[in-house]
Amino acid sequence: MKVAIIGQFRMPVENMEAARPLMRKVMEASRAEDGCIEYNYAEDVLDPGLIRVSEVWQSREQLMAHAKSAHMADWATERAALGLTGRNITVYEADEGTPL
Repeated sequence: MKVAIIGQFRMPVENMEAARPLMRKVMEASRAEDGCIEYNYAEDVLDPGLIRVSEVWQSREQLMAHAKSAHMADWATERAALGLTGRNITVYEADEGTPL
């Protein structure tokens, strides 16, 4: 069964310029992984420094493999150094979805 991930985290506004290329790097590596359907970070236009997270994976097993990947280990170190806080991310089981 597919899983969808929705969440957010905060990055100090003064670190956003340094964070953007690192977020891009982890997004590109994650999107190339087996089972990744969507992997997105987006800065909230009304709340600078608030990053919205959305992901869709073919299975929970593929999501768990992603969590153990080298690029995610690198990202954990990089984001801590940049002052990431308020990480709140939830996994949901998902069906095929329906267009709105």
